[in-house]
Amino acid sequence: MIFKNTTSLDGGRLLSMFHDAVRPFPTDDLDVRIRYSRSSDFSGTCYYETQRLHVNLGRHLTYPYIMDTYIARAVTTRSAWTKPLYSIELADGYQVVLFVLLHEYFHWLVKRAGRNTRRKESMCDRYAARILAERHGATVRDPDGLRVDRRVWDFQDLTRFVAAALLTPSPPRSTAPPPLARAARTADGTQLTLFPL
Repeated sequence: MIFKNTTSLDGGRLLSMFHDAVRPFPTDDLDVRIRYSRSSDFSGTCYYETQRLHVNLGRHLTYPYIMDTYIARAVTTRSAWTKPLYSIELADGYQVVLFVLLHEYFHWLVKRAGRNTRRKESMCDRYAARILAERHGATVRDPDGLRVDRRVWDFQDLTRFVAAALLTPSPPRSTAPPPLARAARTADGTQLTLFPL
């Protein structure tokens, strides 16, 4: 795993928090970059092809930071569905980075598990919120500021959803020696190298 942090947060602590949160899922092939954002509070990106996760953290944030999420269960009516906006209270920059990193990591797990990657924002938020609530005591609140019981928003078996990510092998890394060259003989008996095998 490649892990680069250019913020003032302790990189070793961030890495330890991330590894503790995602165990036993794989991280070896990941390239994680954490840096400051230009203006936004935070942002994150998952690049499937390069297995790179980017997290951007705003320098201007004050803590505790209240982050809006999409973890609430959808409410349906006859003509439409709505979803209340639940927020999670994050104590410091480490928790903000961890939330965004876990969100992007779950996107990566979904892809690695062979699942459809579309429309997974709520699941990714729920995965991150579960870990922050469970391991760091983060509080989830409804739009009125009232604390929401975990059983209300943590209603999916996300570990089972991406379980195939544990079984998917990493792309093979070649350790074979360089290929031999193919040769052909000319009319006078000398060899010409044509192309590598």
